[in-house]
Amino acid sequence: MKRATLLPILLALLPAAYLSLWPVPIEPVAWRAPPAPGYVGVHAVNTRLAHAHQIDLHGEVGPEHVAAGPDGKLYMGVVSGHVLRMDPDGSAQQVLCDTGGRPLGLAFDAGGRLLVADAVKGLLSVDGDGKVTVLADAVDGAPIRFADGVIVAPGGKVYFTDASMRFSPGPWGGTLEAATLDVLEQSATGRVLEYDPLARAVREVAHGLSFANGIALSGDGQALYVGESGRYRVWRIAATASRLDLAQPSAQAHVLLDNLPGYPDNLTRGADGRFWLGLSGPRNALDAMAPWPALRRVMLRLPRALWPTPKPYGHVLAFTEDGAVVADLQDPGGHSPTTTGVTELAGRAYIHNLDGRHLDWLALPPPAAPR
Repeated sequence: MKRATLLPILLALLPAAYLSLWPVPIEPVAWRAPPAPGYVGVHAVNTRLAHAHQIDLHGEVGPEHVAAGPDGKLYMGVVSGHVLRMDPDGSAQQVLCDTGGRPLGLAFDAGGRLLVADAVKGLLSVDGDGKVTVLADAVDGAPIRFADGVIVAPGGKVYFTDASMRFSPGPWGGTLEAATLDVLEQSATGRVLEYDPLARAVREVAHGLSFANGIALSGDGQALYVGESGRYRVWRIAATASRLDLAQPSAQAHVLLDNLPGYPDNLTRGADGRFWLGLSGPRNALDAMAPWPALRRVMLRLPRALWPTPKPYGHVLAFTEDGAVVADLQDPGGHSPTTTGVTELAGRAYIHNLDGRHLDWLALPPPAAPR
């Protein structure tokens, strides 16, 4: 009789034990998220992005970053590992190469060589014939786990982000999965790196970022703009900094855009000195879990369908070097979801996205942000 009585009790305790004790891959850190600003002011809800034109990618998925080549063509990395090349109107699409990983950030150097921040492989170069060369996959013996954004300075040095030293897309099922784990953990292991092509050496510029994402260069080449997805902000960091700890105050770095309404992603330089920034999704219930590491552990033990994830919402914005927002384009209906950035070319603004089967574009100039 006692055994029969104990069995239902044990069965009832099993779910609680699972939610409390089952191992999870993160060691979450407590932090305080600033109250979400919502879609007000310069970010007031609008539909300027909702009626974008679309270029079909013929089965390819996720043009996460788009670069304009010196040949006037568009280049983009997609989920399959391919780097695609096409004319600005979407014609003459072809596969330039297969990196064998997940190409994200793209940039061209002065010699016309394509640089690729590949989330799986590291920093790569691709020549005009599609030959792929690994330039850097480690720093001081530590692997580059999640190369993300890349930019080339006028002098030839290459700056790129390593989004997380904890989670790489390969073992965790993809870029979104690894990024989710990193943002949940909040251990802030993202960093900014510099590759010197003459010395073939990599050095650390700065560390302490909660998922270091897009990167762009100031007009004078002296400062780097870096998106920090996990803390909803954009930094301005001196390009000459060395092993700078962003958790400590420094004259070499400051937050330029803070408490954004979504997750900042790619950064690109556009016309008239403006910078474009993609917000890959609006903020959600994760903010409320920020002070509670145990809650984030429990959440990871739930079925994936129950995780709080950003709803589909297209959003890109442009700002000046001093942080003034000068354009804000949104698609509340999510027809252009998971927007990651913008590239300007031939009178058009091409909208990057993480998981779409098409490349969106709008005619330039985009409308000014509301005042």
